Amino acid sequence: MNTNTQGRGEIVLYQTADGRTSIDVKLENETVWLTQVQMATIFDCSSDNIGQHLKNIYKEQELTKLSTTEIFSVVRMEGGRTICRKITHYNLDAILSVGYRVSSKRAVSFRQWANSVLKDYLIKGYAVRNDLAQQKYDDLKQLVEVMGRAMNYLEAPDSPAGEQIKSIFDVVKDYTYALDTLDSYDFQTLSIKSTTKEQFHATYENAMAVIMELKTKFGESDLFGHEKDGSFHSSIGQIYQTWDGIDLYPSVEEKAAMLLYLVVKNHSFSDGNKRIAATMFLWFMENNRILYGSDGHKRIADNALVALTLMIAESKTDEMDMMVKVVVNLINGDNK
Repeated sequence: MNTNTQGRGEIVLYQTADGRTSIDVKLENETVWLTQVQMATIFDCSSDNIGQHLKNIYKEQELTKLSTTEIFSVVRMEGGRTICRKITHYNLDAILSVGYRVSSKRAVSFRQWANSVLKDYLIKGYAVRNDLAQQKYDDLKQLVEVMGRAMNYLEAPDSPAGEQIKSIFDVVKDYTYALDTLDSYDFQTLSIKSTTKEQFHATYENAMAVIMELKTKFGESDLFGHEKDGSFHSSIGQIYQTWDGIDLYPSVEEKAAMLLYLVVKNHSFSDGNKRIAATMFLWFMENNRILYGSDGHKRIADNALVALTLMIAESKTDEMDMMVKVVVNLINGDNK
């Protein structure tokens, strides 16, 4: 078996001993995850066959569906467009239960590989990095707390000395949020929180109206804002996708982040894709009244927006979820 860790260890490559079968396996929550199609590839049978085995496993209560399944976003190219799909994945318990029913030899082989990968991933990698990194962040948070207490004992907080201490405290406090976000990014624990309900609904028509205004600003080039295909229309539709009647991206922040991501990655226009993506992002935030914080500061600085747009452009498709979470954490209500 060959193992090839990609990015931050969330995707590994599984390859059979004969080298004829290799697939990307997702690592998350201390287990491995495969789709029904991937299981069919590993166990050399049809996807329908895998589906029937899974149905019997849950019907016989050998396992519960709730504890062995998870829905992950999968980004793939369809007809030249970047499409995000929500696909059910099954953990190692479910994979092995299916394997015993299809081919026990292949199941044993996969189990040995999976256990080896999980051991390396969880013990050798995560634990060591977590101990070292956590100490640094704990020290920084403690420093913030000490400085905060010191502020309370200043006899003259408005004095030059008091102002200097306050300014240092504010800087450290600001960087603590950024470092916490980076720490969560490193250890795959970023979550969506402190978000806002939508007030303004984006449509293809009102978005294109903004792009035409932008075109005038940039000299009315024939190529700027010229649609190469229907992918921009698709991008607007995707941020309003639902799953079983529930919005996949229920908040303004999630929709804004996905809009930025999709417009950058789909290259829908002959020219100006990154500028259009950044404009759409700010336009959507402003119309939903989250572009500025309650104190009037812009939630995302201009240089941060440039960096994020370039990062998204260079990111891999399997990094979409994390990129979106980073954007949400930089524009949500916690980032004061």
